[in-house]
Amino acid sequence: MSESWINISKRVYVVTGGSSGIGNAIVTELLNNGAVVYNADLKEGELKNANLHFVETDVTDQKAVDALVDQVVEEQGHIDGLVNNAGINLPRLLADADDPHGQYEFTEGNFEKMFAVNVKSVFLMSQAVTHQFEKQKRGVIVNMSSEAGLEGSQGQSVYSATKGAINGFTRSWAKELGEHNIRVVGVAPGIMEATGLRTLSYEQSLAYTRHKTVEDIRAGYKSTTTTPLGRSGKLSEVADAVNYLLSDRASYITGVTINIAGGKSRG
Repeated sequence: MSESWINISKRVYVVTGGSSGIGNAIVTELLNNGAVVYNADLKEGELKNANLHFVETDVTDQKAVDALVDQVVEEQGHIDGLVNNAGINLPRLLADADDPHGQYEFTEGNFEKMFAVNVKSVFLMSQAVTHQFEKQKRGVIVNMSSEAGLEGSQGQSVYSATKGAINGFTRSWAKELGEHNIRVVGVAPGIMEATGLRTLSYEQSLAYTRHKTVEDIRAGYKSTTTTPLGRSGKLSEVADAVNYLLSDRASYITGVTINIAGGKSRG
């Protein structure tokens, strides 16, 4: 994807959770295409670039979010787009018949934490940048959803629910903001190569909720029998799609969530 075609050089984008995983891949590709990027995360990543600005930000805190957006506007004069990428996943069961109220049953704390990071942050960030977008009469919001948000996922019901909420945001905000020349689009990755979400703790939790072993879960990552393209996705492929959606090349795309999953489905 050449800079001359995508044409986002010197444009200003905010990416939440850009220090690792899919977020880092998105930031990397934006920088490769000449964009100016503000990474809003709790910890700075390893990537260094003159056009990359790290701002330590708790994206669940409104004051922190407003301060971030104010800083970007003060330093750059405008914002061209936002990528709501920050997210967490805690596999748990709704009710554990083998161990009621045990380690792998959802708690109110689990629920509130996941909705704070995965949903509240998207609301806060989107509202803050939209105030600027409305002044500019242009802007793009890209929301990170998941295949789980479209189809559900065993052991990941609350995560799936948070992503379902994101899909609702995407459709509704596109209808609200179109008159201001603001586009809102979602992307929903399927089985991808390893990201920061895939920790041993995550694998152990997911294995328990699915009555499998960690080895079974890891073997499932490599199995491509349900994916027509016959492989797991690359983080760079999600990043390419996001870069395209942020650009004017996608100027008539809004209100949809694009599944980036190699054709995978439950059917």
